[in-house]
Amino acid sequence: MKTIGIIGGMSWESSVSYYRQINRGIAAALGGLHSAKLVLYSVDFAEIEALQSDGDWQRAGTMLADAARALEGAGAELVLIATNTMQKVASQVSEAIGVPLLHIADATAARLSVAGIDRIGLLGTRFTMEQAFYRERLQTRGIEVLVPDDPGRALVDRVIYRELCLGRVEPASREAYLEIIDELASRGAQGVILGCTEIGLLVTQSDTRVPLFDTTRIHADAAVEKALES
Repeated sequence: MKTIGIIGGMSWESSVSYYRQINRGIAAALGGLHSAKLVLYSVDFAEIEALQSDGDWQRAGTMLADAARALEGAGAELVLIATNTMQKVASQVSEAIGVPLLHIADATAARLSVAGIDRIGLLGTRFTMEQAFYRERLQTRGIEVLVPDDPGRALVDRVIYRELCLGRVEPASREAYLEIIDELASRGAQGVILGCTEIGLLVTQSDTRVPLFDTTRIHADAAVEKALES
């Protein structure tokens, strides 16, 4: 079993989900008392969010690259950035280490392809929904990406930063998200990506008939598969 390195803390709420899902995946695969070989580097999200707001992605990338090098030094044989938005600096992180970086959008695209999806809705931070770094990763696989209108994007982003990252799960926000999911489906989306690692804390498949693709679970499952490769 390979040792998994996780750059977490963005936010720590979703990092908990990663830790749980990866360990459950290893236990399901190997049985008994098996658990994951795992190293976690948890950053201070306030520092990262300030750099996001300032548009200083270079500095943010340097911080995550330093974290990745620390993980590799601690024995990690593959690395995950446990957030969708910070995949924007994935190339900077990947170039800093000598072990594979498992990109969350690649894992998600692979899952969508298996499901036969070629038109998908995307929820996430404004950075993820509006900038090209994530959507293009899917579009190069032949998957069309739909996002909410501007008021919808503003609502989705606000709930992520002001509620979910702070551990708040509000029923009114769940209903608002479900309305946006239904709207995306009405525009032809065959499913919706929960493209922020906290959204799965708010909305689950039991809440809607629209197929949901939870990137936290998908990324964690991909890490388990990679760690168990011979």
